Amino acid sequence: MTWLSWPFRLLGFAAWYAGQLVTSNASVIADNLTPGQNSTPGIARMETRCRSELEVTLLAALITLTPGTLTMGTEVVGRRRTRVLYVHGLYSPDADRLRADLGEMERRMLRAVRRKGVAS
Repeated sequence: MTWLSWPFRLLGFAAWYAGQLVTSNASVIADNLTPGQNSTPGIARMETRCRSELEVTLLAALITLTPGTLTMGTEVVGRRRTRVLYVHGLYSPDADRLRADLGEMERRMLRAVRRKGVAS
């Protein structure tokens, strides 16, 4: 990937994220308008691949903006200064599934915001 493809990667991520917003909004609205509750709430600890405060802040904001998820906190751990997010998910059957979904969002976001992209 080159810096020439960077604007297109940003646009592609914006379109993908918009689709995620529509899908998650529909899930939350449907759950609120129907009898009973279909949510399976839980909390996951997610180690990120973010290298800067900007990247981790953007990821945390994107998670919180998505209906059904909320970034509860962050911390930096270890010698490698790994950035960790604590995320509450309303519609994830378990922590591993939530981490997998968040990992996909992180991978797409990092590919879009880093000028040279990120390895898959």
